[in-house]
Amino acid sequence: MRMRTGSCLCGAVAYRVEGEPLRVGLCHCADCRKSSGSAFVFFAVWPRRAFSHSGEIATFAGRSFCPACGSRLFCLQEETTEIRLGSLDDPPTDLVPDHEVWIKRREPWLPQLPSAGQFGEDAD
Repeated sequence: MRMRTGSCLCGAVAYRVEGEPLRVGLCHCADCRKSSGSAFVFFAVWPRRAFSHSGEIATFAGRSFCPACGSRLFCLQEETTEIRLGSLDDPPTDLVPDHEVWIKRREPWLPQLPSAGQFGEDAD
């Protein structure tokens, strides 16, 4: 079974996730843009049971991060964990987004991904 590891910038928080994600996406919503300081967030969702972490985390509005360096890492939900893929130790070159959410807020200079489902808001 595939295992991926990740951590924050300073290394105080580390995590691992087993298996393949349930979905991979880009989010263009205002919250993701603000919290990441970027035009979108690249994320993937795994079953909660496939995820574990070590180190102290802080959480704001459901988003967990390292309280020492501020790296945003994951969102822990009861059944799933959403991981910010930029925090993986190895580049996630094999993970291709299968959906884009909040495309009504996507930058006009950023083209849609042709192989990804397009959703004006959340995909739920």
